[in-house]
Amino acid sequence: MIFSNWQVIGLIAAALTTFGFIPQIITMLKHKRALDVSPITLFQFLIGTFLWALYGFHLNDPIIYIANLITLVTVVIAIILYFRFR
Repeated sequence: MIFSNWQVIGLIAAALTTFGFIPQIITMLKHKRALDVSPITLFQFLIGTFLWALYGFHLNDPIIYIANLITLVTVVIAIILYFRFR
């Protein structure tokens, strides 16, 4: 499968945003606290990624919906850790 330039840009953007919460998750696990984490930001990101995934399904664009479904999982993990360590 050959990707266009815009698909490559989309894949790079998706990878960067998809794993954006991983450093925060690692920090929460390492320090066993979530004092500096905003729950509003987490829930805003949760809703946003859910809507982006729906939009990706509507467009039938796997780059959009797969990236956002993975991001959704990482945000849910961050929310769980937030409530566990707050």
